[in-house]
Amino acid sequence: MNKINKQLFSSEGQSLEQTCPNCGHPLQMRHGKHGAFLGCSHYPQCDYIKPLHPASGQIIKPLGVPCPDCGDELVLRQGRYGMFIGCSGYPECHYIGSLDEPEDHSVESFECPECHKGHLIERKSRFGKSFYACDQYPKCQFSINNEPKQGTCKECGFGLLMEKKTAEKHSLLCASRKCQAKQ
Repeated sequence: MNKINKQLFSSEGQSLEQTCPNCGHPLQMRHGKHGAFLGCSHYPQCDYIKPLHPASGQIIKPLGVPCPDCGDELVLRQGRYGMFIGCSGYPECHYIGSLDEPEDHSVESFECPECHKGHLIERKSRFGKSFYACDQYPKCQFSINNEPKQGTCKECGFGLLMEKKTAEKHSLLCASRKCQAKQ
């Protein structure tokens, strides 16, 4: 049987292998609003910290494709919610693209009822749930969680309805967040 080194599991949370480069005291595992980090055990006299995870927006790989907004090169980045494509000219250019283009799963093409420039497309949230949003995002932020249907609301005159499916029935509702009247 292998013996377990009990020093590795001390209740102090100290990292036995690393010492502070500023003062030589041991580093401790700490938790803050941005996650875990290593901090000097001699705090507040020494305020040395070392993050345990890479910073958000870290560049993974240049893509060799020009940015559609400014012409600088696009790069693959690792962010808070996963991988994304961004402009290398950040913070001057704020262009962000997705790794895979959203697919248009809808049979009909619905014009966006808010901006009247874009069309509604089916997208997936980071949890895998489907929703319908304007393809002009972020300029237009219209989105609905239920499948869109052609029609006009009888109550407010909004130019789009949505089909809400429950266990017993299917009902049509106004797609306006303010109205949502049953049709």
